[in-house]
Amino acid sequence: MPAISPEREHQFRRMRETAREIFTSALSHASIENAFARNVHCERRVLRVGDDLYDLDTYNRVFVVSIGKAAHTMAAALEAQLGGGSFEAGIVASSVEPASLVRGFRYFRGGHPTPTAESIRAADGILKSLTALDSAALVIFMISGGGSSIVEKPVDDEISLADLAATYRTLVHSGAPIAEINAIRKHLSAVKGGRLAQAAYPAQQVSILVSDVPDDTPDALASGPTMPDSTSIHDCERIAAKYNLVDQFPSSVADLFRQHALDETPKSDDPAFVRARWSTVLSNKVAVDEAAAAATRAGFAVEVDNSCDDWPYDKAAAYLLNHLRELRGRELQNNVSRVCLISGGEVTVTVRNGGIGGRNQQFALACAEPISGQDITVLSAGTDGIDGNSPAAGAVVDGSTLGRTSARADGVEAVRHALTSFNAYPFLDALGDTVITGPTGNNLRDLRILLAY
Repeated sequence: MPAISPEREHQFRRMRETAREIFTSALSHASIENAFARNVHCERRVLRVGDDLYDLDTYNRVFVVSIGKAAHTMAAALEAQLGGGSFEAGIVASSVEPASLVRGFRYFRGGHPTPTAESIRAADGILKSLTALDSAALVIFMISGGGSSIVEKPVDDEISLADLAATYRTLVHSGAPIAEINAIRKHLSAVKGGRLAQAAYPAQQVSILVSDVPDDTPDALASGPTMPDSTSIHDCERIAAKYNLVDQFPSSVADLFRQHALDETPKSDDPAFVRARWSTVLSNKVAVDEAAAAATRAGFAVEVDNSCDDWPYDKAAAYLLNHLRELRGRELQNNVSRVCLISGGEVTVTVRNGGIGGRNQQFALACAEPISGQDITVLSAGTDGIDGNSPAAGAVVDGSTLGRTSARADGVEAVRHALTSFNAYPFLDALGDTVITGPTGNNLRDLRILLAY
């Protein structure tokens, strides 16, 4: 491609920074602290969660269970709202070490994206504590993304930890969307698909949710440990057939499918849910709205398009780039030259013998060739600060990406090789185009920010 002038290179550099600033602003405003300040409040020992009130003095025990990537942040936010002494004890299970400890909590560091021995110890500890409660107790569940692997216990003792981890890897690499993956996880688990709610029965239960799943499937969050399961054994068998999973599962799991021996999860008519309530205090929509507001402040005409949620990454890239060009064409008629397309949710990647990367870097890199030489910038990143098996949250590319690679290799071929080998991180990191935040203590799915100027 032709050499890029210093003026255009300066513009590209400035727009990459603008995309990063929009993403960072969305992260800071769509915070758990802000969400709890709006939705969780305690005054005179009366706890308000959304529209529901709980008089803490009417319960003989108040027990807290916080699980997922945001578990530490949620525990700290709850303590800030309730103050010390409002709950007797609790359990926190996350995939990272806490920055600080909340008095009275036991801490577990489970595995992600595959469960570990500590994941099983966390599940055992939670189940033991819940089954000791009676109808005069209140359980405050705080659930966030990542809980599916962070807290786990196989429903069948024949499933070893190694088999469980192998099953998770098969599911994550299958290309199936998260809702389908979690349908199977629920039916293989002693804690998911409403089974934590069953363990807590007959206690009063309230679940505070920080969601990394589509808004219309809240029971997919962390595989729905406290909610009625909307999926069935039939769904699991259909999904396994769709992605040819049974032959890839270890024998202990494959045999459950072949023998039609899966146990059904609890549904909405189960007694466990009679005294249970759920409140989503933070979701991908909040992050999308905050990104749109930041882009508007930066002087862009903004449009939101979440319709490619759970699409394959390459199909989503082609669709969103086409939408961005259509948006720019419409706005140019109104003498508006700067447009921004925001897209929330997640794309899928079917990985086979991959390198280092994740779905966000794969999506971003897939945009590099189609926008080469054009005044377009694309950022894709996860709000949890983690993208696949890389240390990055995502990446940003633009019309100069291919040109900036040509000094060491043909840009087009280098990009294509990185894509086909699922090894986007080394390529993008060498250019300084990865987005590095570290674990954010939050998890609201992904954000894609596309700028045209």
